[in-house]
Amino acid sequence: MIPFLTPVQKYLSIPNEIVTFKNESPLEIPKLGKDIQISTANKNIQAIDSSVFYAKESGDSELTYEVSGFPIKKVNLSVLDDIKVIPGGQSIGVQLHTLGVLVVGHHLVKSEEGALSPGEDAEIQVGDVILKINGKAIKELSDVKPFVKEAGKNNKKLQITLKRGRETIDTTLQPIYDDKDNEYKIGLYIRDSAAGIGTMTFYDPKSKKYGALGHVISDMDTKKPIEIHNGTIVKSSVVSIEKGNNGTPGEKQAEFSIENDKIGSITKNSPFGIFGKLTESISNDNYDKPLPVALSHEVKEGPAKILTVVDDEKVEEYDIEIVSSVPQKFPATKGMVIQITDPELLKKTGGIVQGMSGSPIIQDGKIIGAVTHVFVNDPTSGYGVHIEWMLQDAGISIYNKERAS
Repeated sequence: MIPFLTPVQKYLSIPNEIVTFKNESPLEIPKLGKDIQISTANKNIQAIDSSVFYAKESGDSELTYEVSGFPIKKVNLSVLDDIKVIPGGQSIGVQLHTLGVLVVGHHLVKSEEGALSPGEDAEIQVGDVILKINGKAIKELSDVKPFVKEAGKNNKKLQITLKRGRETIDTTLQPIYDDKDNEYKIGLYIRDSAAGIGTMTFYDPKSKKYGALGHVISDMDTKKPIEIHNGTIVKSSVVSIEKGNNGTPGEKQAEFSIENDKIGSITKNSPFGIFGKLTESISNDNYDKPLPVALSHEVKEGPAKILTVVDDEKVEEYDIEIVSSVPQKFPATKGMVIQITDPELLKKTGGIVQGMSGSPIIQDGKIIGAVTHVFVNDPTSGYGVHIEWMLQDAGISIYNKERAS
């Protein structure tokens, strides 16, 4: 008898496919026929019969397919660590501080020479991030005004370093005196922070690393992802729900205090959510013990549940249906289509609403992903992201240490 080992699933149709499986997750494998034998040199992987293998521990290896002792194909094999994390569901407030200051618009400055826009004349665009002025790093709005005032008084141009996409650009900008407001201005609307609400997806009780939202936070004016300098998550209380209907997504209305209710930091804003570390303990009163996670190919169409808040801070469980799920070998968003089926949740919210993003999806006792987007023309349905990509961006590797390094 082999103690607690795991079978391997093979994909013969793709040459050199990396076959992945986890401890405690048995997978069916196809029969290959009596004329094909499979072998491996890894002592930690044992053959049960001609087509079933079990692994004792995580690691990388290789399967060799043979006919009459002659190798015909080799397949890479990766046995994954079995990761367990605690599901979230809590409503959270989010505040991001940008890397530099973000340009969100232009305006005219009324001067003796007429209405002018120095920012436009300098060819600074909406969506640009101002990183430096006169060689000095700009971290917040208050850093900008002293440079503008001094340059205006001395009739000197500002040396601006900005980021546009992946490019770093240098330009000059001449402040102009505004006769109406009696101060020097640069003709740019700028912002250094953004705030909103969302839902905690999971956290690791050992490292305190967490993942939330399931999608990137973009600036409301430029629609571009916010490059963050730092950020904070806080406890949040849902005070009301604006129900969604066809053509108009609903929204959670929530209250939070950035100063008094901090529970963690934000260090990353990616296509798969926001990530960082918790500084305070949190609870959802439903699933406070670690649950295993499912890889994308383990997710099945059919019933599942989500954890989310629709009143105050109470995390509740609601029924949904996994309409479809795409097995993904590489990180990609929108891996699942889900539909809200719970009558109580439909009555309260009309389906998926803004602020529900990040609500963990649980199927067969495993965390499989998070709610991310609502279909505008059908608020009962929307997209979900597979949990493995959120774990990856959180710095929690489900792969063995060699592959993760």
